[in-house]
Parts: sequence; C-alpha cells; structure tokens
Amino acid sequence: MINEQIRDREVRLIDDQGNQLGIMSARDAQRLARERNLDLVKISPKAKPPVCKIIDYGKFRYEQAKREKEAKKKQNIISVKEVRLSPNIEQHDINTKMKHAKKFLNNGDKVKVSVRFRGRELAHTAIGREILLKFAESLVDIADIEKYPKMEGRSMVMFMAKKR
Repeated sequence: MINEQIRDREVRLIDDQGNQLGIMSARDAQRLARERNLDLVKISPKAKPPVCKIIDYGKFRYEQAKREKEAKKKQNIISVKEVRLSPNIEQHDINTKMKHAKKFLNNGDKVKVSVRFRGRELAHTAIGREILLKFAESLVDIADIEKYPKMEGRSMVMFMAKKR
C-alpha cells in the first residue's frame, strides 16, 4: 500500500535515511512524504502499529525485483526423470535404460525407476523388485538409492540420486 491507500490511524514512521521518526498519524506521515517529494509505503502491515517508510516507490519496486531475481539465481532446481521397466524386460533393454538414467544423473536430476505390472504379472512382484535392485547395483558407482523399491498401485517405484 502506498500514499492515500494507507487507512490506518497511527503508523510507525521511518524516513528516507532509515531514521525512526516515531509513531504518528497517517495524515502527518503523508504530509511529510509529500514535502520531501517521495511516497509513503507500508512496509510491515502486520505490526502494531504498521510500519511505513518514506521512499521513492519506483526505486523501492526496482530494488525489490532485483533482490528477488538474485534469490532466484541462487536456487538450484532438481527435476525428477522417470525410467520405466517391465517385469519381463530383456538385458539389452535394461542396458539402454541404464544409459538414459546415467545421462539424467550426470545432469544433476533424480531418477525415478518404475516397474509396471499388468494383469497376472501382479502376482510376481518379487521379479520386479529383483530387476530394480539389479538396476541400482549396476549404477552403484555414480548413484545412491534414495528410496528403496516400494509398491504404489500397479507399479513398483524406486528413486535414485547422484552420489555426493
């Protein structure tokens, strides 16, 4: 909220140099801001009384956007890539899926390895667990198991992440 949008009776005022001017009515604070050709901006609305500052609103918004952009740069986004297997998969297909998983892990992503069971395959979930553990064993040099194989509906899921 800025200038006339501030409807509180009393506000704690901070001037453009950062000095506290104390608690005063919102009208007096607006008058002081107008005398200095600046804006009255509500900084902390939840405080009792609310904290307002006399600053140039355009400059304030610019600096706020700059801070947010800087914080966004420092974030690292980890996405989860999925590799799907089936209970009756051949070794060559497993090797191909392993290459994909290695590529994902080297890019810094996490890998979700899943085995989908269809029909009567659901009676042999031990085969799926065995496939997942063999898959993890072959990637042991570059990855760790983050979540061990677990049934989720009709599929068994395991998560892997790059070694630290």
